[in-house]
Amino acid sequence: MDFCLFCKIVAHEIPATILYEDDSTIAFLDINPVKPGHTLVVPKVHGADFRESQVHDLTAVIETAKKIAPAILKTVGAQGFNFSSNVGAAAGQVIFHTHFHLIPRHNGDGLVNWPHEGATQEELAELGNKIRVQL
Repeated sequence: MDFCLFCKIVAHEIPATILYEDDSTIAFLDINPVKPGHTLVVPKVHGADFRESQVHDLTAVIETAKKIAPAILKTVGAQGFNFSSNVGAAAGQVIFHTHFHLIPRHNGDGLVNWPHEGATQEELAELGNKIRVQL
């Protein structure tokens, strides 16, 4: 059976710098880091993205991130971190196995956060109504 790259890391078939592993998750350093300490936290059960993963697997990822984040921040001297997941190719997802990026951040590190477009209360209310209909 041909597994995805992250499934191969989970199975220990290819090398990775593993920081933490338990029954449900594995956390390893990104081979193309945005910043030193950039870590990927991955559920062991394959799901193409956040939408396909089970809630208990996503919960386990958050628990792992909460456990390892302080050690990463202390090691690299960061003041904060971004914790996010790119879901779908349009959002920049490249490996189609659910994963979250934990990216250490330093004050004034030069990384730019997303630009904000702004919206009126009326625009927000209209969009909110449309979204709630889909729920």
